[in-house]
Amino acid sequence: MSLYRTELRRLAKRRFARYMTLLGLLVLAAVLVGTFFTNQKIDDTVRAKADRQAEQQYEEQVRYAQQERASCEQDKAAGKADDTHRYPPDCAMIQPPPREAFESQWFLPSTFDFKESFAETLVPFAAILALVGFVVGASFVGAEWSTGGMMNLLLWRPRRLTVLLSKLAALLTGLLAVTLPAAVLWFAGFWAVGVFRGSTEKVTSGVWQSFALTGLRGVVLVLAATTVGFALASLGRHTAMALGGVVAVMVVGQFGLGILLEMAGAKFVEAWLLPTYALAWMQKKVTLQNWDACNATYTGECKPATFDVTWQHSSLLLGVGVVLILGVALWAMRRRDVS
Repeated sequence: MSLYRTELRRLAKRRFARYMTLLGLLVLAAVLVGTFFTNQKIDDTVRAKADRQAEQQYEEQVRYAQQERASCEQDKAAGKADDTHRYPPDCAMIQPPPREAFESQWFLPSTFDFKESFAETLVPFAAILALVGFVVGASFVGAEWSTGGMMNLLLWRPRRLTVLLSKLAALLTGLLAVTLPAAVLWFAGFWAVGVFRGSTEKVTSGVWQSFALTGLRGVVLVLAATTVGFALASLGRHTAMALGGVVAVMVVGQFGLGILLEMAGAKFVEAWLLPTYALAWMQKKVTLQNWDACNATYTGECKPATFDVTWQHSSLLLGVGVVLILGVALWAMRRRDVS
């Protein structure tokens, strides 16, 4: 019997893996449904309503300005002292704002522009499935160690690295089997949101290619997070090792490091934090700003110093991290006693 197929069946039968995957998919479905019901298609009727609201807002400001100017003139005619400096020296200065200051677009409801907004939805898609993959990967191998199943398996197939890598291959296959259909449904779902609750105009083949590449990077992120969770749990021989390690890194390492860097006055603190690189991986580039370093322009405007974190930086960090953690787990599997 193939070890790989055996591990696939074992993964499919694990209740925790099924429930965790279902929970992640339900969260994604909730995001999609919430986006559908919180957006509205803009038509001529909606635009006309927004125009009326803008006109009403302008008329209210005109009436308010007239009342204030009349009150100002009455107080000055009566010789009342303006101790609170409510009015200007000349009451004629009280004028309503110009009509063009009230734009109709301010009163339009939220609408989903597929071309402009869909790329942003791929970030939570990848983040949620990466979390699911990390937890499922950690529990898949962690449970084997904690229950003694790994020792029994090695009696049947004593080649340690083959056993561990077969488990990892089955795990990644299972995650791909969930992630790829979910990605297709995600694209189709938000396209439907654009059709019925927004706009799908100007979506060219180049736009689709860009979305597809972003989605591919999201899949890679999911597989990387799954591998890291699997490797950490294997290294610690318990699911809690992976979960505790992440808590330590994110809370102690990242949060504490951020505070220390802020206190030390370091530039571009976010460049030292892992979420920045995950976001840069998905968005291709994240521009950090340092407002303490003001670069004055010839107009006197203050422009902050900037630093770009690109997807190339993220790919280097992501690749080295995954290879290092998995390599240590394989080394430990080969060298340590499994009893």
